[in-house]
Amino acid sequence: MAKRSATATIAGYLYQFDFTIKSLLDLSNENDSVDIENIEDVDIHSCTEDTAIQCKYYSGTKFNNSIIAKPIRLMLDHYSKVKNKAAQPINYKLYVFYKSGQEKLTTPITVEFLKEHFLTYTEKRIKQKHHDNLRLNDTDLADFLSKLEIDINAKEDNIQFQNIISKLKDLFKCDDFEAEHYYYNNALTIISHIAEKSDTAQRKITKQDFINQINKKEILFNKWLVESKGEKFYYAELRKKYFSPININERFFLIEITVPFSKQKLKDLLLTISNKWTKISKREVNPFCPVVYIHNIGENDLIELKTELSNSGLIFIDGYAFKGANFSQQFIVQDANNNNQIKLKIVDTLDNLELVLQTKGKPHEIYQFYLREPFFESKNKYIKNIKIQFKDLSSIKEII
Repeated sequence: MAKRSATATIAGYLYQFDFTIKSLLDLSNENDSVDIENIEDVDIHSCTEDTAIQCKYYSGTKFNNSIIAKPIRLMLDHYSKVKNKAAQPINYKLYVFYKSGQEKLTTPITVEFLKEHFLTYTEKRIKQKHHDNLRLNDTDLADFLSKLEIDINAKEDNIQFQNIISKLKDLFKCDDFEAEHYYYNNALTIISHIAEKSDTAQRKITKQDFINQINKKEILFNKWLVESKGEKFYYAELRKKYFSPININERFFLIEITVPFSKQKLKDLLLTISNKWTKISKREVNPFCPVVYIHNIGENDLIELKTELSNSGLIFIDGYAFKGANFSQQFIVQDANNNNQIKLKIVDTLDNLELVLQTKGKPHEIYQFYLREPFFESKNKYIKNIKIQFKDLSSIKEII
């Protein structure tokens, strides 16, 4: 598991997402919840207290009091609403990472320090005193400070990320790859989707709901995870995990397409799958070739695809012995070898695919490439069914 190397902008978003994930995993009770980007970046609701947290990541910035002044003023705005009975009482926390300079902050913060360094500023050449504008006196400010926690020694992004991975490994009893590519990836997708919701009521999630939603083994194409790693490195991780080394098991590649699609890209992909996953030389003790199913392809497009593959010189079978014949699972499961030169098997429908999977012989492995939601579950729960989300056909070539 390599260290992430995202750009500063992406790193900032990821840090906030990761902090939210960590906050949910750290909750004591299953019904405790988190609001994402509501009052502040994260609102934590437990059975004992509510806390609004501003989370920021400044990896290349030295700490200066002025940088955290505005977030503190925003928190004081909410405190003023509480005082005026327009909002519920909460605690406040500022959680920030800086490259250096943390020693500049004098703690504990006094009312005078708060007013001088955080609440007094100049706007349009006019000196502003935020506490006076809100009509808050020193007693109010002292009460606000009692509810405010400032932590400018936040964990570095990679340390926070590794802590999350460790928690997920303990929770789901899994290895590093599964923790990152299944559960963390799911968590990142859920949190980023919730943050995009316009209705604040829909931006709340309990710890139990969160854990239930991330508890599934599907590889998601999450833009945040991919951008933090880089596409090539991300694909290389999947390739190393699932597609290296090549074994003799019968591999089924299930590929979803949408209309319109690039016929040339699909043809190239099938030729790549055939070239890489076919071993039929005379020296092969257990020769094999891959099985392919194309989801959502029309009958005419499939016929055209088969024609193009045949014209390119590829020898394949599709389970039909002659024109007008019924599908024969026995015909399609015949062994590929050096004599018949079969280099690909094409299954037309999911029903026919299920028939093929029921046949005995070499162990079956399904690699399902889907766009939004997985589209196939085998009746045989003992068959490996790896589900990988992808963004376009060319990216599948990079993975396999």
